[in-house]
Amino acid sequence: MKIGQEAEPPSGSRQSIFMIGQDGGGNWVVQDLSGVHGGLFIDRASALRYVGSEGGDCRQVVVMVSGVFELDMTRAAGTTPRQHFADLRREKRAA
Repeated sequence: MKIGQEAEPPSGSRQSIFMIGQDGGGNWVVQDLSGVHGGLFIDRASALRYVGSEGGDCRQVVVMVSGVFELDMTRAAGTTPRQHFADLRREKRAA
């Protein structure tokens, strides 16, 4: 390896970050930060099982969201939540 060239991190060090909370109807919501994986579940245990099944060979980080957490399937893949919500605010102001 050349000086200054970065090595790919070992597969065991990759992480998937999932947010879990309840929506306004009492359903349990799971969504990853990329906005690609997620769903609605009838109980917390089912939501956590889903996170475990989606991890593959990656470690999962679970963030419990307080308050109402609605599933958002409108975010483009690869967009961070911060970018997505900033876009939504801009659209709301323009309307």
